[in-house]
Amino acid sequence: QVQVVESGGGSVQAGGSLRLSCAASGRTFSSYAMAWFRQAPGKEREFVAGVIGSGWSTYYSDSVKGRFTISRDNSKTTVYLQMNNLKPEDSAVYYCAADRKIYTTVPVTTHEYDYWGQGTQVTVSS
Repeated sequence: QVQVVESGGGSVQAGGSLRLSCAASGRTFSSYAMAWFRQAPGKEREFVAGVIGSGWSTYYSDSVKGRFTISRDNSKTTVYLQMNNLKPEDSAVYYCAADRKIYTTVPVTTHEYDYWGQGTQVTVSS
């Protein structure tokens, strides 16, 4: 069993920045695929960014590419999402997800991840 805990959400004005953190348990964290998804009210959960175990391969949704950066620190079993130039449409509950299977490319669908955090709210005001 892998436990996933997000932190770092909050409220910010448009153009501002936030950094989300996701701590995951497990002795083999360095091999996990990790990702951030988000869900706005009335919308489906959508992929935001992901990184596979090696850390060399990352993938971003078109809506955040160039503004968000995902990174991982395997020594701290933590993944980060640096969000810059935030827009009101980025407002959502952000979820961290983990999967222990070995991937060569970043999985981007919710059903590919077995472990989820409780979510952290991000609100961007105009």
